[in-house]
Amino acid sequence: MAYSFEQHKITGAIEADDEYWRGLEDGKFQLSRCSDCKTWTWPAHFRCGHCGCWEMEWVEMEPKGKIFTYTRSRYAFDRVLERKDDVPYVSVVAEIPEAGNIRVMGVLAGPEEGLAIGAPVRGRILPPSPKTKNYPSIVWELDL
Repeated sequence: MAYSFEQHKITGAIEADDEYWRGLEDGKFQLSRCSDCKTWTWPAHFRCGHCGCWEMEWVEMEPKGKIFTYTRSRYAFDRVLERKDDVPYVSVVAEIPEAGNIRVMGVLAGPEEGLAIGAPVRGRILPPSPKTKNYPSIVWELDL
């Protein structure tokens, strides 16, 4: 049986980011912005912090950006034991220029050659799995 976001009722911490997870599950990278002033908002919220508008829209875009920061995990932490076979692995925070440079986190996939702050990355969406605690996820690959 195929995994279903709706069936499992997986949501984010405040549920304002549910559309992000639904989009990833459907193979779409989408981020939120205010319907009124067009300010990008991430993490997602129900209300714009810039103008106070309660209407947010989700904009689909290509998952492309540049590395803002990264860190290498060399230990299997108790809250993410699902990744113990991946140690060491690199977590990346990528800035998305098309979305006002908001930052989205993911794990680096592929070779680390060229890994540096400012390096271009391209996202690839993975389906939910036990490794990702049954959430769909995005991994970043260097786009040199």
